[in-house]
Amino acid sequence: MTSSSLSLHFTAPSHTLLPSKPRRSVIVAAQTAHPAESTASPTVDADRLEPRVELRDGFFILKEKFRKGINPQEKVKIESEPMKLFMENGIEELAKKSMEEIDSDKSSKEDVDVRLKWLGLFHRRKHHYGKFMMRLKLPNGVTTSAQTRYLASVIRKYGEDGCADVTTRQNWQIRGVVLPDVPEILKGLASVGLTSLQSGMDNVRNPVGNPIAGIDPDEIVDTRPYTNLLSQFITANSRGNPDFTNLPRKWNVCVVGTHDLYEHPHINDLAYMPANKDGRFGFNVLVGGFFSPKRCEEAIPLDAWVPAEDVLPLCKAVLEAYRDLGTRGNRQKTRMMWLIDELGVEGFRGEVEKRMPSGKLERASSEDLVNKQWERRDYFGVHPQKQEGLSYVGLHVPVGRLQADDMDELARLADAYGTGELRLTVEQNIIIPNVETSKTEALLQVPFLKNRFSPEPSILMKGLVACTGNQFCGQAIIETKLRALKVTEEVERLVAVPKPIRMHWTGCPNTCGQVQVADIGFMGCLTRGENGKPVEGADVYVGGRIGSDSHLGEIYKKGVRVTELVPLVAEILIKEFGAVPREREDNED
Repeated sequence: MTSSSLSLHFTAPSHTLLPSKPRRSVIVAAQTAHPAESTASPTVDADRLEPRVELRDGFFILKEKFRKGINPQEKVKIESEPMKLFMENGIEELAKKSMEEIDSDKSSKEDVDVRLKWLGLFHRRKHHYGKFMMRLKLPNGVTTSAQTRYLASVIRKYGEDGCADVTTRQNWQIRGVVLPDVPEILKGLASVGLTSLQSGMDNVRNPVGNPIAGIDPDEIVDTRPYTNLLSQFITANSRGNPDFTNLPRKWNVCVVGTHDLYEHPHINDLAYMPANKDGRFGFNVLVGGFFSPKRCEEAIPLDAWVPAEDVLPLCKAVLEAYRDLGTRGNRQKTRMMWLIDELGVEGFRGEVEKRMPSGKLERASSEDLVNKQWERRDYFGVHPQKQEGLSYVGLHVPVGRLQADDMDELARLADAYGTGELRLTVEQNIIIPNVETSKTEALLQVPFLKNRFSPEPSILMKGLVACTGNQFCGQAIIETKLRALKVTEEVERLVAVPKPIRMHWTGCPNTCGQVQVADIGFMGCLTRGENGKPVEGADVYVGGRIGSDSHLGEIYKKGVRVTELVPLVAEILIKEFGAVPREREDNED
């Protein structure tokens, strides 16, 4: 796809005026101060702006002159192009080998442990040797009953190891996969319109959008066309796009369509913020948001606006600037914000601008369409859609974990009560859209919704998010999902809270559970037990916020034993969030 063919025509949203009924709290894009935003741009030598990669035999590869001091993952990419496992069907031969054969050969071992991540396959060597997690691409979190049934059929055959998780990027991850099954699974995914391609390692992750896009009466713009186009472009319609498979590190993108900012733009490498300019609809641009063990940053304004038809050219230009110029040494310093810091915002903007098809990039618009007085809505339960006579129903999925039977039942409900569609959210929950309003009461009476998957979860369960934890992830230090549920249940017995509180759990400093954006966050660590020996613990964060006054949480207390978390959380809720001890509440009643 050439640069000139990337611009597309979009009809301006019919709903570009703010709703007439303002809401209370402030929710807009993060505008935090950052060193790179300084008006004084760093001095950068011309040599520094030489692209570090070159196209060779159809793939981008790091030039010889830039290979000194590169990290081990870059060496693996140089030794063998990961995308060849898919684009040249190397997976067929690899899948025929036993794990013993694979481990006896350095290259095939690297295929299994590293390069297969380009196909969305993650070997669980530490805890589940020979088993893989498979991550799908699901732009905007939209999926179908047929896709859900197929994924259920895959995990069912793996028994206790087979399960699925809704991720914090509106996505599915399935577990228990074994290598010999992968070629057939990839064909099965394609048959239902799914792909796992380019979903791991140094690739663009799942494009996030409004989970109620197209059905939200108050949406600014339907994000689905944009997120679908971004995903199709990045993966070349699921055939593989080597233009963007050799990035310095992973890269996240979202398109904002709501006043609620369900899309969490401040933690994405590229975020499109809806804005008008001179009568045209388009997007202001935020860049550089990311989490890592050593550094976490909110996205900052690029001082750029693009018309809606230039969403793809802008994405391409940003990715090319990052691919070409990003450093490839210490993995903790290779996310895009490090490049922005080095070049300065204006310097980085200039590199993006010269990669635009026209060689020009308009300055940001002052006509932001996100309502600054909006209170974030709760999507649980029954809500009217913009389509008359239809409603959507938000269901709680405890810490995002489902079994095959759960997925089959969700697919059945989507068919029986809706139009065979499901929506996944970044909070690891699921929405059934397009339910005839006359059928909502019958849906609410289904036993499935009376048990775990409630449309009316308790106030603390609503905002509970947890990463995979050490049950399946070799990097996690502690178990997260079951512990998150247990701690929350015990805390709910101790205190009553006046409003929903977002509590996030992550098993390690990689912070897949995004603890820094939570009201209260728990990051797994090892600490000392009463006998002085190492035990599971958590560093506790407090004060994360999402929205215009977004703020990353800060350490409240380090190294808390997991057995001592319940009283600490109750104390925090009382001290910081207005909770009342249950005993006092009962007396007052």
